[in-house]
This record gives sequence, C-alpha cells and structure tokens, in this order.
Amino acid sequence: MFSKDIGIDLGTASVLVFIKGKGVVLREPSVVAMDKNTGKLLKVGADAQAMLGKTPGNIVAMRPLREGVISDYDMTERMLKEFIKKVTSFRLFKPRVIICIPSGITEVEERAVIDAGIQAGARRVYLIEEPVAAAIGAGIDIAKPDGHMVVDIGGGTSDIAVISLGGVVESASIKIAGDKFDEAVIKYIRRKHNVLIGDRTAEELKMTIGCVFPRPEEVNMEVKGRCLMTGLPRVFSVSSSEMIEAFEEPSTRILEAIHSVLERTPPELVADISTNGILMTGGGSMVWGFDKLVESHTGIETHVADDAVSCVVYGTGKSLEDLDHMQDGTMNLSRRRQMSY
Repeated sequence: MFSKDIGIDLGTASVLVFIKGKGVVLREPSVVAMDKNTGKLLKVGADAQAMLGKTPGNIVAMRPLREGVISDYDMTERMLKEFIKKVTSFRLFKPRVIICIPSGITEVEERAVIDAGIQAGARRVYLIEEPVAAAIGAGIDIAKPDGHMVVDIGGGTSDIAVISLGGVVESASIKIAGDKFDEAVIKYIRRKHNVLIGDRTAEELKMTIGCVFPRPEEVNMEVKGRCLMTGLPRVFSVSSSEMIEAFEEPSTRILEAIHSVLERTPPELVADISTNGILMTGGGSMVWGFDKLVESHTGIETHVADDAVSCVVYGTGKSLEDLDHMQDGTMNLSRRRQMSY
C-alpha cells in the first residue's frame, strides 16, 4: 500500500490536508502568487499570503476560491498540485482523495472540484459535504436516526444542515461568512471613522476584539489606516461594541438561515435538535459570542466545537476509513456522490 489516502478541506480562506495514519499534515492559507508576465507560480500558502496587497505590478497574489467555490480553475488546480506534492513524498501510485464542499454547491461547481482534484494528481476523487464532515469531526455518530444541527461558518460560505441517518435532511448554504465579516469591518470603519483599512487589519480586528454579542467588559484595539480626508496615516482606537454594530448585518443573515432550516425540518428531528443542541464549527464560529447569539435567538443550547477550525478536516480524515466500501451517494443520499474515471 504505497499510496496514502488524503482528505482535503478546500476552504475559501485555508486548505487543510489530512493523511491516513498521519493526521493533519498541512494547514496553509488558500492563496497563490504568480508572475503575470510569465504565468509562473511563485508561492503558495502562507508565503503567498504575506504578499497580499503588497505586490509590484508584475506579481499577483490572489485567492483562487471565492465564496466556497472555485473562481479561478487553473490556479486552484496548481495550488492543489503544490499542496499534494508537499505532503506525498513517494508518488508511484496516485492517492485517492476526499474533498470537502459546501452543501449548496451546484453540479457544475462539483464537477470543477472533481476535475481539479484529478488534474492535481488524484487517482479518484470523492466529495463530502462540509456539515457532514464537521459533525463526524466533532465526534457525532451521524449514522443513528437522531437529528443533529451543524452550523459551519467558514471563510466564504456558512453551511447549516440537519443531519440524521448519515445524510443531510435539510440544509442551507449562504455566501455570508468570515470574508463578509471582514468586509463589514472595512465598510464600518470607513463610514464611522473616515479611515480606510486593509483586509489583513480587518481580519485582525475581527479575531482580536470582534464580537456579535455584548462582552462582559469592553475591549479596545489600536488600528492604523489611511485617513480619507488627508490621505495620511492615522492611528485610532476601535471598541468591541463598535464591532457588534459592524457585524450586525452578516450575523443577522446567518441567524435567518438557521431559522429557515429549522422551519423546514420535520418536527421529530426538531425535538432531537432541542435535546442535542446546535453545534457550531469553522473559523467564523469563533467570533466571540456567536454561540450565545444563536442560543438567544433559537432558545436551543448552542456550543462551539473544541477545535472548530479543524473539525471539517478531521471528519474528512475519519471518512477515509470508509473509502473501500463507499458507494455512490454515501456522503449524502440525495445526490450521486462518487465520481470515477
């Protein structure tokens, strides 16, 4: 057995790779940097991320995935190839790969993920929906006839799903997630302070003092940006209560999506969910107070998974165990799920 099976959480913000028998071997931002003139790939992952917003004219640093799906096919394929090359040393046999996808993905987008995986060097590509992988990764036994609700807030999409008997019963996938929170911060700072800040600064604000529910005590952070009136650098302070204001729109949209999934869920499963609670996973769920916000709106006990960022990739890793007897539609019985060439 020379080829190791690989599980990939192909996220808008970061790529995590799991190898059977080794665990998570790679965690890199989904960013690529290329030379525009020659088309040469210069850097991928963390090295490329450091270049974002700082490149000269001939170099482009970009994220090839937007809102959970492939926006630049060629770049995604090359990025995957680099990451697979990084983690597989002996390449006589091509590995089998499971890739995570948002639950609302279309068949065309699904096809693009499969093709990119095959082109990047996989022997066979299987797909698993993010909420299903997140539930497995968080230690939920999804095979039982017992309803569980998973809210997975990533970089590009938020996936809300009710899972029972190994499949998704009801789900919603909205393109409001971590990136939209960053955008909301930039817009808010521009409107309120008349200062322009970059994506990296917005993300830092979100992770350091960002919250969607009032904190027990106010926290502040100093921010550097460019004043829109003078065009000169300016340093000012932002408070956590301002962040609640900034995040109001995206967090409300996520709450509405959770509500609509609950409304469509069969009553028996809703009863299970009120007993089991709501599980939150993904980097976006780590914004302070998100579990409290969901709980206050739904009245259902909500908690964030222990390792929220890695839940999906661990679930994908556990699914590698079932590859040998995986049939069509194993990941979600409502659709054909396994493609082979």
